[in-house]
Amino acid sequence: MMKRAVFAIVLTVSLLSFKLWASAADTLPATTTSPAAANPSSGSEIAPGTTITMANWQQFKQFMSDGMVAMFEGKYFWKMPEGVQIEVGPTVNHPLPKNYLATTEKYASQVRIRELPTGGLTLDNYHGGIPFPNAAEPHKGWKLLANMWYRYIPYLVVDTSGTGCSLDSTGNANCQVYIGVKRQLAYNTDNNAPAEPAGPDARYFTEWFMTLEPEQDRYLTYLTVNYADPEKPEAAYVFLPSLRRYQQVSNAARCSESGGLDQTYEDFHNGLDTNLTEMNVEDMGHRKMIALVDVTPPTEPFPGGTLMPLAFPTPKWGKWQVRDIDVLGLTRIASKAGSYCYGKRVIYADSAYGFPLWEDMWDTKNQPWKYAALFPLAVDVPGVGVVDTAALDVEVWWDIQRNHATYVSEPAQGHAYYINEQAPKDYHDDKRYATPAGLNLIMR
Repeated sequence: MMKRAVFAIVLTVSLLSFKLWASAADTLPATTTSPAAANPSSGSEIAPGTTITMANWQQFKQFMSDGMVAMFEGKYFWKMPEGVQIEVGPTVNHPLPKNYLATTEKYASQVRIRELPTGGLTLDNYHGGIPFPNAAEPHKGWKLLANMWYRYIPYLVVDTSGTGCSLDSTGNANCQVYIGVKRQLAYNTDNNAPAEPAGPDARYFTEWFMTLEPEQDRYLTYLTVNYADPEKPEAAYVFLPSLRRYQQVSNAARCSESGGLDQTYEDFHNGLDTNLTEMNVEDMGHRKMIALVDVTPPTEPFPGGTLMPLAFPTPKWGKWQVRDIDVLGLTRIASKAGSYCYGKRVIYADSAYGFPLWEDMWDTKNQPWKYAALFPLAVDVPGVGVVDTAALDVEVWWDIQRNHATYVSEPAQGHAYYINEQAPKDYHDDKRYATPAGLNLIMR
């Protein structure tokens, strides 16, 4: 999640869907497009060319998340503006990377779920790819969450200029600019990806973010280290420019919100940065839902290019699609619940590639609290092809209890990003960008 982490210190066919990934990639060399019915809404599809507005949205509410329906109904402060236009286009599925699918075929049959004394679950014998391509009971919901967690991500993603803006009920916005470096170290399927040494400290992925603006926060840097062993807690570090050294951040602070933002540490990594072994997951079913993928982020400074006051996408962002979605209900296992951030989180995850596209969250008193919309970019990965899971997106988070919102864009305003070998040599430095010791190299 990610970029927002820096800001938080200042102040992301249910049974058959994953099998379809393989068949799509094996038979289709390019993107595939699914036709819709001739009617604007046939019950299972929405015809391309349809525009959803405040005047007709109720015809299409079966294609919306609960949070989006609430926004159209105007139940809370954050509501759809009168000028909202959701233009629906054809559904486009980019084939998953061949190496990722080949790894799935080679190793998925070896993956096993193991029940833990805590009441949680973990997985053994995972070596990459989709861990559960034919997710079924028992523990189907947890298997689908694991598929989302281990979705394809390039081994190196560099965002040279991302932005995160907090927005209050009066329309005032405070924005920050940062550099983001994201690395996947274990379970890589990209050619030429550096090998991560096996062992108890093997890392799955890291995220590094350094603030560029405002000037008083320049060089404030945050690093998260998520381990290959699902049971090992994520490590978090922050470099404090005033001290010219880093400090480790306590995991007890994972539910904290600061700096006027709306995400907790659990919300990073493009929508979810949690410990899988501490989650109960309910499979809430498979459905069709509209989502904006292959997004074109605004090139203007925020709030330019957004539909205010909601900071919602305009038609310039791209066409919405009718996507196959797995709906997952997440709660903390009883032994770890304590003072956990949320009473419940519902994730609407894309069945084709496992990316969360919308989330609804409740507080610990089971009252609606936050909605989040995630709009992934289509990124052409060298030697792989176009993917929607390259850890670059636009996100909007709405706090409906405190009338606050957060807008994040990676990249922002058309700035450059680099994938894998496209990145300049300096960004391949593991020590600098993926270890706490590298934080001490800042300002030197």
